Amino acid sequence: MTAPERYPLSLRINGQEHQLQIEAWVTLLDLLRERLDLTGSKKGCDHGQCGACTVLVDGKRINSCMTLAVMQNGREVTTIEGLAEEGKLHPLQQAFIDNDAFQCGYCTPGQICSAVGLIKEGQAKTVADVRELMSGNVCRCGAYPGIRKAVCAVAGIDGGDNAERPVVPGTVPA
Repeated sequence: MTAPERYPLSLRINGQEHQLQIEAWVTLLDLLRERLDLTGSKKGCDHGQCGACTVLVDGKRINSCMTLAVMQNGREVTTIEGLAEEGKLHPLQQAFIDNDAFQCGYCTPGQICSAVGLIKEGQAKTVADVRELMSGNVCRCGAYPGIRKAVCAVAGIDGGDNAERPVVPGTVPA
């Protein structure tokens, strides 16, 4: 039996150049976690529905479980591990701490990467915009009020601590 064919891949990940040889079927998430030991991005659903695997590719947020690594050849990838600079937390990382925006923490890396991308996109102008544009990132613990406050604080959106709609027991206030 012959070894599977491998393809050259050049990526800049968290500021570091990587020259790799990988099989065509390897997802970006699996490359990051299994081959490069960057385990901050999480494998939640492996179907692009939870957002736990969100990373930034050329500054745009993507679900890394839904893209093949070879499709990102020549691109720049930023994971949660690459957000802090010179030992100082990224403003969103600090805002998540300050606003109690996590419980178990499993979704937090994807939430933060998604929020960085959301702010760069510049589309969020209101709390409702943040709620909608972050809806692809699921928090099973229900830390949405803190997440929303953290994102709004960094994005400079007033009212991040106001849900704008009542919380109904038995539902998740996204």
